[in-house]
Amino acid sequence: MRRPNVLITGTPGVGKTTLGKELASRAGLSYVNVGDLAKEGELYEGFDEEYDCPILDEDRVIDELEDRMSEGGVIVDYHGCDFFPERWFHIVFVLRTENSFLYDRLASRGYTGKKLQDNIQCEIFQTLYEEAVLSYKKEIVHQLPSNTPEDLERNVDQIVQWIEQWMKDNN
Repeated sequence: MRRPNVLITGTPGVGKTTLGKELASRAGLSYVNVGDLAKEGELYEGFDEEYDCPILDEDRVIDELEDRMSEGGVIVDYHGCDFFPERWFHIVFVLRTENSFLYDRLASRGYTGKKLQDNIQCEIFQTLYEEAVLSYKKEIVHQLPSNTPEDLERNVDQIVQWIEQWMKDNN
């Protein structure tokens, strides 16, 4: 039984992890948080002092995920998307959050100064949506609002329906 691979991307704090975990449990797919994967496998190539965070080794992440992705049925959660092979994903969702919500979420995570401002600007300028559209076929890239619990519920329902339809059409 073939199952689709789904990418959930967007600025930090938009709700990727919450959506990804909920989707995985409701749709019976596996869930990969690339940040956690990198931490567990120490898939880094250095440390960014300015942003106070490790620098992802993208090639090692791809090597680590290749076999799982070729099997299908994987939901991948990461804020960047331009380094993943295009062939991996059947659909891409870019979560979008209004700045007032996003600011509070990031501040509560301890983001301050340049890191906080740059992430807010990233959202204002639709940086990750643009990255997704440039990295994948435009027709598989979709923006979803992610401000409220109601948005989350609607997004989960919508994506589960899409997954069920994809499985009917491809098996």
